[in-house]
Amino acid sequence: MNYDNLPSFGEQKCGFAALIGAPNAGKSTLSNQIAGGKISIVTHKVQTTRARIRAIAIANQTQIILVDTPGIFKPKRKLDKAMVAAAWGGAKDSDITLVIIDAAKGLNDENRNILKLLNKENAKNIWLVLNKIDLIKNEKLLALSAEFNDFFPFEYSFMISADKGHGVKQLVAQLEHAMPESIWLYPEEQMADIPTRLLASEITREKLFLKLHDELPYSLTVETEKYTEQKDGSVRIEQIIYVQRASQKKIVLGLRGDMIKTIGQQSRMELAEILGQKVHLFLFVKVRDNWLDDPERLRQMGLDV
Repeated sequence: MNYDNLPSFGEQKCGFAALIGAPNAGKSTLSNQIAGGKISIVTHKVQTTRARIRAIAIANQTQIILVDTPGIFKPKRKLDKAMVAAAWGGAKDSDITLVIIDAAKGLNDENRNILKLLNKENAKNIWLVLNKIDLIKNEKLLALSAEFNDFFPFEYSFMISADKGHGVKQLVAQLEHAMPESIWLYPEEQMADIPTRLLASEITREKLFLKLHDELPYSLTVETEKYTEQKDGSVRIEQIIYVQRASQKKIVLGLRGDMIKTIGQQSRMELAEILGQKVHLFLFVKVRDNWLDDPERLRQMGLDV
């Protein structure tokens, strides 16, 4: 999104802001809100984001590169470890680190552990972003902000509702002010730094998360096997949905193939809107019991292993 109505601070600037926090704190929603478009997938389920995804916003002469990271949680599998490593890597490589907090959860053990780890890393330029403030009574917000600032020395504190956009403009203005002088790293019209194949996979994975229940969405991944531009201006996309067990494959396919058909239709429509061209999408479901610990599968998802 171009925030060209914000005050100018002079020369061309460019920098990185990492968004870290517990799962489902609203990091992807905030990233999409600032960028002004669909960059990261958003669902009601935790741990939806798996890799670092960069969204790009322009505020006057400043290019703000937002690094949306996976939620920080206690890792168990190789996939979990790669996701958490991606989150911390995003924080270390950025000029500003935004700690996104679900205000309704307050300073719970999960958020305390994240802040303790940040303190151990001796991290600098850490900003507090209390999100979902529309779910909290106003009189409690100042006390909540004070509690967090007593626990950790934040440089700045913000209260926002990423979903509704409340307070986001003020956050962007401060990000603009804080970014270092630098030439822009991306063209003005570019909204994200994510390979088109990975973006296509993420859109389909979002639809799977929204349609499937319980733990199944966490047991699958989507890979774009073929992405072919057609002579008529359309694109042919072939994707494989990997699951761990044959019983999961049956659920993804659905009775008479109804589930996979619905997911394909929803994904195709959104991809066509994002890409601005007709999309021919073909989905296949395969069983691969060890994909969660397969380095090649994790690399396909944009994770470092």
